[in-house]
Amino acid sequence: MTETASSDSCSICTEPVEPHTESYCNACGQLFHLNQRADLPGRDCGTVSLSETHLALVFACNACLEEPAEPVAPTLEAVLDLSEAALATGLSEGELAEAAAAGQVSHRRTAGGSLLFDRQAVEELLRTRGTA
Repeated sequence: MTETASSDSCSICTEPVEPHTESYCNACGQLFHLNQRADLPGRDCGTVSLSETHLALVFACNACLEEPAEPVAPTLEAVLDLSEAALATGLSEGELAEAAAAGQVSHRRTAGGSLLFDRQAVEELLRTRGTA
């Protein structure tokens, strides 16, 4: 580890880091506060733990410790049938069906023959056509 310059700041709280609180995240490599002395005041913007696999200390900043947001599952609001997609785009049902047949917009055909579209795919079709 290199000696921290007085101008170096924590990647989490952006406050200056003192030598006794200097730590680097093993995940992202950023500098963060981790007080390594019980006799001196200092803040903790991360943790250190023991990796039983590697038998080593693992330093992690609070940004890397946060769980990534769970992806939102698409809801039925994101699924449009042919007439709904046509209303949303301003295209005729025939134009939209032709675009689907030509592979210009992703779609599914149900067992009953209905066309279903993802709202994002329909919006992307509009952007590529320049009408959105």
